[in-house]
Amino acid sequence: MPLTSGTRLGPYEILAPIGAGGMGEVYKARDMRLERTVAIKVLPSDTAGRADVRQRFEREARAVSALNHPHICTLHDIGQQDGIDYIVMEYLEGQTLADRLKKGLMPLDQALRIAIQTADAVDRAHRTGIVHRDLKPGNIMLTKDGAKVLDFGLAKVSGRSAAGSMVSGGSVMQTLTSPLTGEGALVGTLQYMSPEQLEGQEADARSDVFAFGAVLYEMVAGRRAFEAKTQAGLIARIMEHDPAPASSATAAAPAALDRLMRDCLAKDPAERRQSMHDVLLDLLWIAEGSAAAPAPAAEARSGGRVWMLSTAVLALALLLGAAYATLRPRPELPVARFAISLPEKSNFGFGLAISPDGKRVAFVAQAAGGRNMLWVRPIDSLEARPLAGTETASLPFWSPDSRFLAFFANGKLSRVDAAGGPVQILCEAPDGRGGTWNQEGVLLFNPDGGATTPLLRVSAAGGTPTPVTRLDTTRGDRNHRWPEFLPDGRHFIFFITSAQPAKYAIAAGSLDSTEGRILTLSDTRAAYAPPGYLLFVRGGALMAQAFDAGKLRLTGEAASVAQDLGTISAPLAYAAFSASRTGILCYRPGALQQGRLFWFDRGGKPLGAAGPPAHLVEPDLSPDGKRVAAEWDDANGNKNLWILDFERDAISRFSFGAPAEDGQATWSPDGTHIAFTSNRNNASGIYQRLASGAGGEELLYSDSVDKNLSLDDWSRDGRRLVFEVVDPKNKQDLWILPLDGSRKAVPYLETPFAENHARISPDGRWLAYASEESGRSEVYVQSFPVPGGGKFQVSAQGGDQATWRGDGKELYYLAPDSKMMAVPVRTDAGFQYEAPRALFQTRAPAPFIGGLRNSYVVAAGGQKFLIYTLDESAGTSQPIVTVLNWMSAFNK
Repeated sequence: MPLTSGTRLGPYEILAPIGAGGMGEVYKARDMRLERTVAIKVLPSDTAGRADVRQRFEREARAVSALNHPHICTLHDIGQQDGIDYIVMEYLEGQTLADRLKKGLMPLDQALRIAIQTADAVDRAHRTGIVHRDLKPGNIMLTKDGAKVLDFGLAKVSGRSAAGSMVSGGSVMQTLTSPLTGEGALVGTLQYMSPEQLEGQEADARSDVFAFGAVLYEMVAGRRAFEAKTQAGLIARIMEHDPAPASSATAAAPAALDRLMRDCLAKDPAERRQSMHDVLLDLLWIAEGSAAAPAPAAEARSGGRVWMLSTAVLALALLLGAAYATLRPRPELPVARFAISLPEKSNFGFGLAISPDGKRVAFVAQAAGGRNMLWVRPIDSLEARPLAGTETASLPFWSPDSRFLAFFANGKLSRVDAAGGPVQILCEAPDGRGGTWNQEGVLLFNPDGGATTPLLRVSAAGGTPTPVTRLDTTRGDRNHRWPEFLPDGRHFIFFITSAQPAKYAIAAGSLDSTEGRILTLSDTRAAYAPPGYLLFVRGGALMAQAFDAGKLRLTGEAASVAQDLGTISAPLAYAAFSASRTGILCYRPGALQQGRLFWFDRGGKPLGAAGPPAHLVEPDLSPDGKRVAAEWDDANGNKNLWILDFERDAISRFSFGAPAEDGQATWSPDGTHIAFTSNRNNASGIYQRLASGAGGEELLYSDSVDKNLSLDDWSRDGRRLVFEVVDPKNKQDLWILPLDGSRKAVPYLETPFAENHARISPDGRWLAYASEESGRSEVYVQSFPVPGGGKFQVSAQGGDQATWRGDGKELYYLAPDSKMMAVPVRTDAGFQYEAPRALFQTRAPAPFIGGLRNSYVVAAGGQKFLIYTLDESAGTSQPIVTVLNWMSAFNK
């Protein structure tokens, strides 16, 4: 009997049926714990007792649980209740490929995109030891995030499969019924079954290649590869006949695509393409050739005004740039400038990189939904596309062959194919600050900009990172970041932050030595541009200076290449520019991630700005709610604390630590003092000062130069401070500093994972903090001041920057897409909490990027929020300027 609306299976409530077939019934349901819509598949009551049906059901669960890929369905959960076995999957909105094909012929670029995503998914399954055995249009779902391969109910799992452990994620089969699906000896759907399957032989990965060829043919030709009026006739067609070339149905199909489909549909498995990976590589090559066709006009900029660059001029400029890939451009070569617009209603994030071959630009953009993602825009195209699986990404950098992108996200360094595909985690990187990739597959990177760290190296295949540079404590080195390999792949340049900002510098290093050579003092990172220039920013202008990469020496004078460059001052020292080896330069003008403090009500309605339009971050509200202390980075790269008085609408400087970095202010519970961190005196320490500004600072706690401290919170009873400790040997741990007695700091949580951004509950009995122990940042609560008695994960699908309501009855945090989330809690009898719910979409910088302790404060009993908000008028949506043959103008 079908399940009715309101039926409960464990924590899931059935809402409505989706589809049904002989092998399963699928329902739309609600996960009552996490307040999300899911899909549940159950066995039909009339077949649930059959051993073969139950075996297929269990096979599907084992197979899907072993796979984690953006274009493959994965499970949320499995269970059994009242004799009903069920699988819980993600609920997808879209249509099957079969339904789409009913509407007529598909454009070639769309068909290729779906084919590439499907081939990538099936290739991943094969590498995991799983053969699908029922690949067909009805088992490919088309969603807004791309194609999804569904229904592994007939999958064959080999001995090397990783099946067995259930993982998070999930997907849903929208359609269970399809024509000519056989049961018994013939496993699969006839129209897409390989000859060896029809003969009852064992199916392997090559059988999926055949089925894929039939699906691809149907997308390109607009008709099935094999058709007949009867099952017997259909089997004969598959066994004895080849379909007509797809190019006979559409002139858009290139000859190479016809050849690929013919190879996939070969009758003898030995004569077919032997792996889906080979098929994927051919599809990528064919798609690249198709994308090389002329595109419509692109926006361009000349003399500060936007103009339209014709396709012919752009193509000519690209050819000229490629022809002089390894030569110094001659002055007579034309210089062309054009603009690459960001996706609609999005803002530029942290990251811009043009591929070494100059054909594609990768950048980070935060869409209106608040999600930072990697986007790739071919130079000869008008559209950029996002890379699935790169949410919260920052600071991408290319492989030397221009095929792959590495990036930082969720505390990891990861890589992804620039054409799309699964994301591979390489190693830990809590808060990365730049990376580079050489021809030997070595990646250099900075793992944590907030810590005292040298540069590390790791293989492009992943592994355990090892140090490459050594911090020179005599010079005051605090952090080595922004590395970039030079042409020989052994030497590199990098940026040094120091305990004395006046000593920030660009240096050169080598894989063969831990020593570095200072090249020049600088406020921002540098980049190498062939055939021999160093690019860096000075006074907001992008400068170029001749650089001998062999002798590691700058020569001549620096000259301006571009003005009004988007930069973020030291210690981040980031500037948005990138140069290819083919003479193409990209940069972002205007401010980067510029914002200011704004008030919002509980529904997200703007209530007005607070204070001047300044770069005030890490706000902390005074106990009486009348003032806020925040960090302000000045034009000289010094970070100091300022106090904004709401009643007087005035802002005044609180700390004077130049040259130093003062930040992370925390008010005492009576509002008389402010505690903060500073790196003055060449050591990281915690200081306090009267909130009135009278008198000097008092040092509460300090540590050696090889550790970094971050202050989080001050308990309501005034007795304890909670802070983070980061040293080169460990990640972030939480410590407690008692303010009575000896002031001897003690650890609160020391684990292999990073714990940070802690907040003490108003009653002083609980601590909310973020940890990446699950593989991504989530918000947890434990008892305080001694952990134990249970640990509670209050966030769902990621969370950071937790804050308690004044009465302790609600906990807030930012989701990865910057939504403000609220969790009702009770702390009077143990710790109890409800499911999180979204209050409103903020425009705060996406959490996990930049390592902010907090981007907001809560006032008026949870009715008002003061949020550091990205300012759309500040230029963060300005386009990326691209300059072809930039050195011609520089040489002039």
